[in-house]
Amino acid sequence: MTEQRLDAAALAALAAFDTPTICNALEVVAPERRTQGFTTETMIWPLPDGKPIVGYARTALIRARGRPAADAAAQRQIRLDYYRYVAGGAEPKIVVIQDLDSKAGFGCFWGEVNTAIHKGLGCVGLVTDGGVRDLDAVAPGFQILCGKITPSHAWVRPVAFACEVDVFGMGVGSGDLVHADRHGAVVIPHGVAGKVAAAAELCGRREAPILAAARAPGFTIEALERALAAADEIH
Repeated sequence: MTEQRLDAAALAALAAFDTPTICNALEVVAPERRTQGFTTETMIWPLPDGKPIVGYARTALIRARGRPAADAAAQRQIRLDYYRYVAGGAEPKIVVIQDLDSKAGFGCFWGEVNTAIHKGLGCVGLVTDGGVRDLDAVAPGFQILCGKITPSHAWVRPVAFACEVDVFGMGVGSGDLVHADRHGAVVIPHGVAGKVAAAAELCGRREAPILAAARAPGFTIEALERALAAADEIH
């Protein structure tokens, strides 16, 4: 896939919204994506002060449960090739990793060392259905959305990269634009990425009269009906 890039201001505008709002905006600008492109299971956002992140995906598949067939030198080369891949591509980057084990998260690829390496290679965070450890030693500012918290490496290693992955129902390709926070993650199609922030603002304006009515003393069904009509007129 040819990677496309938004400028820093456009990326910052997307990061100003939470992921549910981005999903709302995509319903406006890409209604065909209403039932796809986002995580569909509960995930863990273990760093409570974390902010929404936006970045271009660097994708990989991992395994941890069985001992690798390749010798140590071959395994080291595979990992170096993976890191070279991560180092490429447009920044900022988000690593999106699918754990292929039947019991995902059996072994951790992520902890103090890998968060430091990936941050140094231009990544702002990760999305994985696998496990994470070393929460007190995660690289500063590196955000995590994961499936489990587990303590051991086991035999964890990348088995493929720059590939299509599926993390809790969200299909991601290398170079896709991903938005993530404590609610989950969503892929923003390149073709509409420049329109999403404005659509998110529109969604907020449409919600405003409904929320104002609902929070006002003496809220009634009649007030709700007026507020819904007012929201429909906001374009």
